[in-house]
Amino acid sequence: MTADAVKLLGAALAIGLGALGPGIGIGIIGGKAVEALGRNPDAESPIRNMMILGIAFAEAVAIYALVISLILKFT
Repeated sequence: MTADAVKLLGAALAIGLGALGPGIGIGIIGGKAVEALGRNPDAESPIRNMMILGIAFAEAVAIYALVISLILKFT
């Protein structure tokens, strides 16, 4: 394997594994929010706000993985 091949493999693994965790996390967050809304529909606003905040934090991890992947690819 050449150095370029190893670099591209590292970039692919960085974004692949870096997006896997947030994807699973966002799915769990959404599922639990729907479950909470089913149990207490009157608390829609606080549940929605906390869900959006949790999704934003999970998505930030995927964006960091994308940045690392791009750094690995272009340096």
